[in-house]
Amino acid sequence: MGQTVTGTQAKHCREGLEPLLSQESFEKLESIMYKRSAEKGSCLFWEGDPADKLYFIIEGRVRTTKTSDSGRALTLYLHHEGDLVGQMDPFQDSVHSFSAEVMEDAKVGVIQRKDLEVLLWQHGDLAVEFMKWMGLMHRLTQTKFRDLMMFGKTGALCSLLIRLGNSYGTEREEGVYIDLKINNSEMADMIGATRESVNRMLSDLKKEDVIETEDGHIIIKDLHYLRDICRCENCPKEICRM
Repeated sequence: MGQTVTGTQAKHCREGLEPLLSQESFEKLESIMYKRSAEKGSCLFWEGDPADKLYFIIEGRVRTTKTSDSGRALTLYLHHEGDLVGQMDPFQDSVHSFSAEVMEDAKVGVIQRKDLEVLLWQHGDLAVEFMKWMGLMHRLTQTKFRDLMMFGKTGALCSLLIRLGNSYGTEREEGVYIDLKINNSEMADMIGATRESVNRMLSDLKKEDVIETEDGHIIIKDLHYLRDICRCENCPKEICRM
């Protein structure tokens, strides 16, 4: 897992497109966006909708979810300012395999796939940089599946806490303070566990003095303990994120 950064820049850790695209390339991408607002609770797209657009988050937060056969919505990613959300498949008539729900009022730039394809064909440098983003998303997905499948629910929860710290954490004297308020049910949806099992695991971590809570926020006091449990591979912070 990547190192937790300090200061006000810790909230977003230069994630998403920012560290991958040059300013010139981003301006080209921005030229084909049309901007729209999205209210909290709405969806940018649903699972099964045509995958013909990408969404660049200008403001706000969006979570992507996958619905199980039982009807439960499992959270795949938490996206925020600077992230690109959507599915870029080589198949022309593909559909989204997940839904994108707006978690707080947001502004997004909508990119039509047909416009993006023309832009990538015209500008090879942008195409290379865009491929880096696709590769990053692929590796991020791989590491999340590793966390969920290799080290049990406790390992998955420890990894989740590290990712939350990397994406939303700030350093304090007592540890890494996670700015994002998140309840146990939401964490359960992120690791495919029950709320009761998350309650129990968090209680155990508190007893071990690994974490504590403050006004609904989690403070990580012993990051090395979490890394030991989930067999941390010291991934770059661009990978070890929500």
